[in-house]
Amino acid sequence: MAVVRLRAPLSELAGGRREVELEGATVAEVLRALERAHPDITGWIIDERGKIREHVNVFVNRESGQEDTTVAPGDRLHVIPAISGG
Repeated sequence: MAVVRLRAPLSELAGGRREVELEGATVAEVLRALERAHPDITGWIIDERGKIREHVNVFVNRESGQEDTTVAPGDRLHVIPAISGG
């Protein structure tokens, strides 16, 4: 299983959990598993086309990840929403 690390406000949508263990062979599969496990997060990371939203960064073991990036058991995914302000 991969470990998905969530930052606020995404962790709040996952019931306050900051880390979730999930199965999946790619980033997209792991993120879809996250949506199934925590439906409130649906649409916040992956858009309707199955792509990671523009203002969300996903890292796999400290490397930038895309939807098709391979994920192995024990990998750590960090999902970081962009912070903006004026």
